[in-house]
Amino acid sequence: MSEILPRLPAKCVGRAKKVCKEWLSCISSKEFVMMHCRHMCKGSRQKILSIGQESCFISSTGVDLVDEKTMITLPFHVRPSDVWILSSLNGLLCVCLRNTFEMLIWNPLIRSCINISDSKSYGFFKIYSNAVGLYIDSSNDYRVLHIKRGRFTVDVMAYSRRTSHWKRIPFLQKRHYHTNGYVWSGGGDFL
Repeated sequence: MSEILPRLPAKCVGRAKKVCKEWLSCISSKEFVMMHCRHMCKGSRQKILSIGQESCFISSTGVDLVDEKTMITLPFHVRPSDVWILSSLNGLLCVCLRNTFEMLIWNPLIRSCINISDSKSYGFFKIYSNAVGLYIDSSNDYRVLHIKRGRFTVDVMAYSRRTSHWKRIPFLQKRHYHTNGYVWSGGGDFL
């Protein structure tokens, strides 16, 4: 058990917690977490995206690897410094273009990009009043959760990668969340 479980992907480890109390105890220990992280970092599948003022690189991680960098061309027509990374999940990024505030789903490894903004003003990001996250739903569909706070309103939308549509989600109906006393975390530095 101590040799196999740390080598499982994170999603499988989460499921393995439900097998029995012994597995839950083992997986919840600090020692297991450290072993799991060591095994996950060993793989050469890990990549780092570096975005500079004028260029963008993908680098492999790992102790045995020589520092190999691959320069990539952005699939959208802006300088790399005008791209904000809002959220990431399994190599997929939700980004915002600084000049238009459009949101895009981008996989830099395969150079694939989808603009998720539409004519109904869904998918446009506002600094300091919006929060964005990526998640996988129960049907394994990648989704973008976009929380927008306006004047005395909170609007929550979810974008489905599978259907390419936005859907409104009822959320935070209590009025005290709608005030300027609450600031959403954008997940990055936008200065």
